[in-house]
Amino acid sequence: MKLAILSLFALTLGLKAQCPGSGNLTVQTSTGTYTGLIDPKFPRTRQFRAIPFAKPPVLSRRWLPPQKLSSPPSEHHYATRFPPSCPQFVTANLTKGNLIYNGNQNAVWTPTTALPQPDTGLPVLFFMTGGGFVIGGVDIPWQLPPSWVERSQSHIVVTINYRVTIFGFPNARGVADGHQNLGILDQRAALEWVRDNIAAFGGDPGRITMWGQSAGSLAADIHAYAFHQDPIAQAFFMQSGTVFSFSPHEDLSHSNFSFVARHFGCEAPCSDDDDDGVAELDCMRQVPFAQIVNFIGQYGDRGATPGLFFNGILDDRILFADYNARSEAGLIAHAPVILLTTANEASTGVPYPVQNLTAGPYQPAYAGIFPNLNFYKWLGAYHASDLPIIFGTYGLLDGIANTTAFEVEVSQSVQDHILAFAKDPYHGPQKMGWEPLVASDPHGGDLIRFGADGKVSQHVDGIEINGACSGVHDYNPFP
Repeated sequence: MKLAILSLFALTLGLKAQCPGSGNLTVQTSTGTYTGLIDPKFPRTRQFRAIPFAKPPVLSRRWLPPQKLSSPPSEHHYATRFPPSCPQFVTANLTKGNLIYNGNQNAVWTPTTALPQPDTGLPVLFFMTGGGFVIGGVDIPWQLPPSWVERSQSHIVVTINYRVTIFGFPNARGVADGHQNLGILDQRAALEWVRDNIAAFGGDPGRITMWGQSAGSLAADIHAYAFHQDPIAQAFFMQSGTVFSFSPHEDLSHSNFSFVARHFGCEAPCSDDDDDGVAELDCMRQVPFAQIVNFIGQYGDRGATPGLFFNGILDDRILFADYNARSEAGLIAHAPVILLTTANEASTGVPYPVQNLTAGPYQPAYAGIFPNLNFYKWLGAYHASDLPIIFGTYGLLDGIANTTAFEVEVSQSVQDHILAFAKDPYHGPQKMGWEPLVASDPHGGDLIRFGADGKVSQHVDGIEINGACSGVHDYNPFP
């Protein structure tokens, strides 16, 4: 299992497309020299599709925190292929139970002329994929940003791999205190690498926005609390998830990891022989990772009991039990935040009517719906349906229906609002008429709604969204 991949996408300002090997496609970092590529479809965007940010966590490094690379800056690599994800099992409910494995890099997208700037570089969006801390990775087609970078010519996007499931969140007795949430530590290591090296790609290390979707959004919030004294990021963009929407599975006996270990013959002959779990962990390091993830994945697909959970451990270092108290004590990064949700977040969680998927369960009228994003119309603006809108990848789904002109307008408006925030989170949005939430208003004040009522964007009072929580307004999930 390799670890971490950054994917960097940065913008270019009109140079001719270049082939690998040209100077503009080769960048020297503190951990090696990397040559990227330019896809003819996006001639003004440099793509560095695989750049390690830590040593591969294999063999004796499995279930250890990410370790810094020691490659000399002169060591040359080609970063032209996307990396596989970290070890994970994609459930048969999605793709017939495909095993996905590997993963040791980031990816970086940057403009062709995004060279080191004399004063300041381009703003950087640092993206962490979702997937419930069970699946996810760089190479997900509708989460690749070259079309956005090509259009904006004014920002860099970095996407990362991080360890998931039992490899990222083992909750094993033999893992040291504070090191159980390895997936979060991977993210931090990647963020530190970006801070130290993004200037070489033309980026501004002082203008990094940490952005995540679903579990990635939750992770961004985790970082805001766990690393509040030095968040590195100047701002946060949380797309469908916060620490208050997550309930870590508490397993004080470490029974889930030990259950898997017993399956592979890694239990100690006597319980007193391995009180600290070191022998169990060392034994599990010898088991091929493919066998481990296949066992866990197929076990879950069968609906076997007891259920196995590997998705975040309360340790009062990375994940905390009382976030309200930490908020009130000011133990959170003091930085601007975008909070985004879809109008129908929960529709993918309702029981599907197996006998009539087309009709679906009853739902009232909805909005923010585009035919090519809705194989089943009743899903509405479901969880993650905003990803192709933000990344500008809606065209990948034209096999379902054609992209509409209105869909393109909505996408570009959302992108422009996000970039205004990334460029200057304190003052940029106001130039577009987008005001901050009002702390004294229990419902937040002015919010922006995209794609509803045939309007690209419109401002709505927060009471329409949040008033139902205090019983002063009926919530309309399908505006």
